[in-house]
Formats: sequence, C-alpha cells, structure tokens
Amino acid sequence: MGIHDGHRERMRQRYDQMGADGFHDHEMLEMLLSCALPRVDTNPIAHELLHVYGSLHGICHAPRESLQKIPGIGPNAATLLRLIPGLCRMYYSEQETHVILNSPEKCAAYLIPRFIGRTVETVFLICTDSKHRLLSCILLATGNLNSAAVSSRSVVEIALRFNAAHVILAHNHPNGVALPSEEDLHTTDRLFNALAGVTVRLVDHIIVADNDYVSMADSGYFSMNTSYYP
Repeated sequence: MGIHDGHRERMRQRYDQMGADGFHDHEMLEMLLSCALPRVDTNPIAHELLHVYGSLHGICHAPRESLQKIPGIGPNAATLLRLIPGLCRMYYSEQETHVILNSPEKCAAYLIPRFIGRTVETVFLICTDSKHRLLSCILLATGNLNSAAVSSRSVVEIALRFNAAHVILAHNHPNGVALPSEEDLHTTDRLFNALAGVTVRLVDHIIVADNDYVSMADSGYFSMNTSYYP
C-alpha cells in the first residue's frame, strides 16, 4: 500500500465515523476525485479547483472544457464533477411520498432542489389534490437564460390529467434575482384564468434564484385572485 492509498483509507474511515460534517470542502472533493483518479494524489487538484472556481458549487457548474484545463482533470474526472447537480436533483425528486404542500415555505423547500444546476430558465408545474397532497411535479418547459414559453393549454391538460384541485407554478431566474418580471405577472394572470375555466385553482407562482425564492401568493399578488393556502 502506497502513501496515497493509506491516506485515502484513513479518510474513508473518518467519513464512515463522522459523515460529511467532519470534512472540509477540499477533503470531500479530494475523496470524490479519487474515484476517477485512483492512482493520483488528488489533494493538490482539489485545492487548485477550489482556488480557480471558488466553491464546490462553482466547480460543479463549470464547463467541461474549463475543468479539463486544470492539471490532472481529464474527461472522466470532469464528467464525474458535472454529474453531481443532476444526481442531487434526482435524489431529492425520489423523496416525494406523502408530500403536503400547504404553505409557500413547504413549496419552496420542495422546489428549490429541483433547480440545482439548471443554467436556463426552467418551469415546473405541481398538481395537488383538495388537501394539498402532491399528485405530480412536471417539468413543463425549458428555455434560454431569460425565458421559457408556457402554454395555457398544456397546463390545463396536465391539471385535468391528474384530476388536480390546485396547481402551483414555479420557475427559476438563472444568474438573477427572485423577483417577478412583467412577463411573469402576465403569465400568472393568463394561467390563473385558464385554470379557473376548468375549476382548478392556481395557488401560487414561486420564483427561485439559487437558494432564494419569492412566493407571489405570500407577497400579496394573489389577493386579487383569492389564492388559497389553508
């Protein structure tokens, strides 16, 4: 066993005993990279990645071509790093049994992880029953950095397909702030009226930017339309 093998084994034992809370960012990154670079000392590579990109978030969202300019990072290691945001989204999406979305806070906690790693505007549509139990969370549309088209007909069809009593719209503002634009307000009004025509209530429109969010219902926008949270 070489010096690096011994060091890695000690880190694995520490992880088994303490979990991620016992590790610094560079140590977690070092362990992860060792999976793709089993015969390489990944400690200096981890430090260099953090130096260049500033954080784990910055590393995992860096373009592949940029990552591969870091000495020691080849195609396999770059792919491994870029898999993390998508893997996180999939992990959170599986925890959906018996979800009750009866407040803006619960909706935001449920939705924010679904925007991890998304660099273009992305729209989700949540359907719930009359007791605000989750029926579905549908990826409705993706667009460019600033926009994503939302079809009223598609929203109504999805709500009817799942026999929804309530609907929650959510989208992100990549590289922006979680405040509704004029287009967001227009889209909200349009969908509220379309859903009302089939007796489905648009409960909220949540806008996400990184870990921040704005609930249009919580902000008072829906007072004119009597949005309903219990």
